[in-house]
Parts: sequence; C-alpha cells; structure tokens
Amino acid sequence: MGNLNAWEIIVLVLLALFLLGPERLPKLVSDVVRLLRRLRAMAREATDGLSRELGTQVTLEDLNPKTFIRKHVFTDEEQAALRRPLDDLSRNLRGIESDIRRAGSDVRGAIEPGAPRRGSDQVSDQPRAPQTDPDAT
Repeated sequence: MGNLNAWEIIVLVLLALFLLGPERLPKLVSDVVRLLRRLRAMAREATDGLSRELGTQVTLEDLNPKTFIRKHVFTDEEQAALRRPLDDLSRNLRGIESDIRRAGSDVRGAIEPGAPRRGSDQVSDQPRAPQTDPDAT
C-alpha cells in the first residue's frame, strides 16, 4: 500500500463497505487476493523460464534491462574493460578541474588585492597599486 497511512486505509475500507455493501465486499476482497496470487505466480514462472533458458539464476530485479545485461551478459573482466576508459577520463577531468581552480584562485589574487592565493600562506597587508595599461592612455 506504500504511502497510505492508517486513517486513509480505514476511510477506504468504510467507503468500500458503503458502496459495495456487506454482501459483496468479502467476495471482492477474495477476488483481489486471488488476482495478486496469479500475478505473483506469473512473475515467478517468467523468471524461472528465463533462468532455465539462460542457464543462470534470474531474479525479478534482473528484469531491468541494464541490470540484466550487466549481470548476465558481461563477465567481470568485460565490465572492467568497458569501464577502464571512463575511469581514466574521469581522473583526467578531475585533474583539469583542480588546474582550473588553481588558475582561478591565481587570477582572483591578481584582481583582488587582499585576496589570499592558494598555495601561499602569507597575505600581503599592503594594498597593491592598480595595474594600468600604458598604451591605453
């Protein structure tokens, strides 16, 4: 029932009781329970059939295509071989990100006179003279 709290369940039961009446409500409940059992049996038969055909143990969670392919089609070595270039790319991007951050802090230190630079522990207390372009005047 997931997101239903106790009061909502009570309201639904009372509503069903008023709409269907006390004569038809037990039959409806038994029909719903029977339907749920059939659905579970069909899912179990489908996973058992797949397990027999593929020669591996298939669970209900494996019916997600991504999970199924990852678990039953590729071996661990093949998965590692597929991920290796992506891992290298990820490491390279992290290195580039740190270089950009370092360059950004250097630029910020050059623009903002009192801003601390990454990598230097000392911050100058004296204000820096603004840089001017002699060709612009």
